[in-house]
Amino acid sequence: MLPPRVALLLTLAFIVFLFRRDLREKPNVSGALWLPLIWMLLICSRSVSAWLNIFGLPVTGAVSVEEGSPLDACFYLGLATAGFYVLTKRKVHLSEIIRNNRWIIALVLYSFISIAWSDFPFITFKRWIKILGDPIMALIVLTEPDPEEALTQLVKRCAYVVVPVSILFIKYYPEWGAYYEPWSGGRMNKGIAGGKNSLGADCLILGFFFCWYWLQTWRSERNIRRRNELILIAGFLLMIAWLFRKAHSATAVISLLVGVMIVVFVGLRSINKRYIGTYMLAGVVFIAVAELVFGISGQLSEALGRGSGLSGRTVLWSRLLEVDTRPFFGTGFESFWLGDRLQQLEGVFFFIPNEAHNGYLEIYLTLGLIGLFILIGMLIAGYGRIRRGLFQNFEWGRYRLGLFAAVILYNWTEAAFKAYHPLFFAFYLIAMEYPRTHLATAQTSLGVSRSEESRDLAYAEA
Repeated sequence: MLPPRVALLLTLAFIVFLFRRDLREKPNVSGALWLPLIWMLLICSRSVSAWLNIFGLPVTGAVSVEEGSPLDACFYLGLATAGFYVLTKRKVHLSEIIRNNRWIIALVLYSFISIAWSDFPFITFKRWIKILGDPIMALIVLTEPDPEEALTQLVKRCAYVVVPVSILFIKYYPEWGAYYEPWSGGRMNKGIAGGKNSLGADCLILGFFFCWYWLQTWRSERNIRRRNELILIAGFLLMIAWLFRKAHSATAVISLLVGVMIVVFVGLRSINKRYIGTYMLAGVVFIAVAELVFGISGQLSEALGRGSGLSGRTVLWSRLLEVDTRPFFGTGFESFWLGDRLQQLEGVFFFIPNEAHNGYLEIYLTLGLIGLFILIGMLIAGYGRIRRGLFQNFEWGRYRLGLFAAVILYNWTEAAFKAYHPLFFAFYLIAMEYPRTHLATAQTSLGVSRSEESRDLAYAEA
């Protein structure tokens, strides 16, 4: 095994090589794409204050679980403000955003309204501010000259950092890439992320992308670039498979397999794309019946070594439903896990949980039945938009459909519908829509090459 410092230098050199390789190909993206990239890298890894502490800088982290870190809050707010400025320069209109994303806007607004009945209104407000960054960054990607190319570059560049650094931390810097459970003493690998489940979510997003990207590249024209790209994809898929093995995140693995199966299934020539909704509904009914009759979730959990209770999640869910909340309105946006409610969960595990391990239950606890209804409406509307997209751009459409299914399934045993979760950001990328209005490249009098200056864009509504 290499000395840690040598491994660190080789990892940094590999990352620099990958970024230089991409930039030399001059993809059709603007310099503004660096904002969503920084945002995605942070939510896929750790906070700014955590990184500064790793680098040896004496920075105070979170003041408390409730208050968080002022430095992190200012940095995220700065990113969101910069993103808003980009959208303003592109003449992105709020009316168009609302018209095309009504359910998403409804969830954001209802989350804001819930501040009124939260026991911690100021903390709830600060946490609500955080979720504005996801749609802002998603809109930057969607308003690029070529949104599909922008998303491809975004995910690839994110993988260039997340995957090799995660391997580096796990193998050579375990003090940063691993931790030990206090109740069992077992080692848990987290890589660049904040925990093993977070690493699994990262691998789900990146692994699904490279599986889809492999299919895209395989059908391209045979040349040296295609060969090199296939080698790159294969290398990252092997590294992601290794990280999956270290993370032991069964939910992420199953969600990835389901997402990839849907991409392959939709691509079969024998499948009529007009009946995708019927196929999906039949699949949901089949799974529901199998769960009621045979209890397949428990059997699958046992097969994965988690026990029939999904690693204690079923016990947690039943206890959470017993906690006194406002059934219709909830406790307020992301405020359930604050205050004295946690005392009612003492004794369920060797630790006090801080999430429901179910995205739909998490929404119910914080936003009530009304919030859950809005979430379901958002998912249905997102599916309808994705289905229609299959007939406009099939390859992009089936990427969205597969990842959409993976997000839906992942939230059955993990909670991803919350701020600063990579899968929630991924959901915004595939579910939001902004109409492709008249887009023209601004003419410049300078004879510059195809750089950031020559790709300034003028956006105007058709």
